[in-house]
Amino acid sequence: MATSLRIVVAGATGRMGRAIIRAIAEHEDMTLVGALVSTSNANISKDAGEIAGCAPANVLLSTDATADLRDADVLIDFSRAEASVELARHAARAGVPDVIGTTGFTADQDVAITAAARDIAIVKSGNMSLGVAALSALVKQAAKALPEFDVEIVEMHHRMKRDAPSGTALLLGEAAAAGRSVPLPAHAVLSRSGDTGPRKDNAIGFASLRGGTVVGEHSVLFAGPHERLQLSHVAEDRSIFANGALKAAKWIQGKPPGLYGMADVLGLSSG
Repeated sequence: MATSLRIVVAGATGRMGRAIIRAIAEHEDMTLVGALVSTSNANISKDAGEIAGCAPANVLLSTDATADLRDADVLIDFSRAEASVELARHAARAGVPDVIGTTGFTADQDVAITAAARDIAIVKSGNMSLGVAALSALVKQAAKALPEFDVEIVEMHHRMKRDAPSGTALLLGEAAAAGRSVPLPAHAVLSRSGDTGPRKDNAIGFASLRGGTVVGEHSVLFAGPHERLQLSHVAEDRSIFANGALKAAKWIQGKPPGLYGMADVLGLSSG
């Protein structure tokens, strides 16, 4: 019988954390061995499975990353940016690979994650959906093939989402920028108001919508002379992100230290 993959989930009581715990319970080859929450969480020491809405997991919600990672094969982290940086450091010290689905990182926080990836393998993605990974590859191709087309990214999420643009929108923006061989920070247009003047060459525009219970919708529009191309993805259930994270958790086993993305997990990173 194959050894069960031992998983610690960080952000265990959040929307994604609970979805991942439920998904682990449905896989016979995976076991939840740790569930991390912040020190202010009201559910500390409660059973992680019960909080997630499934059978008891015999794993108590904890704030002790060192203890939880001691017997783990992988950490799956959907917490907050500042917590993810510290968790990556904990994982690096423990020699445990890290799958990060957290979004909203600052440039300095990204540098810290990259530093941790010198010691362990880390899969970091603004979206763990397999469909979005494929969409990102298509966006890069289209941006390269259609250099005269303007690029706009429109995203919508539920009213409780904290960061904008979404991590997925930025991921798609990075793909478009890579297709054009330009740096995204120098060409991203995150908001428009007043007299903005003519559009600049290679600008990549973002529009963020928030409302209701929308799980996630993303469209990349390529607007050219007398025609438009639109590439879109609609997330209908958070289970798609959970299953993508579990796929990444399997894939990362035995990988050398480094920073990877979902394109690597799906074998789409070349080209």
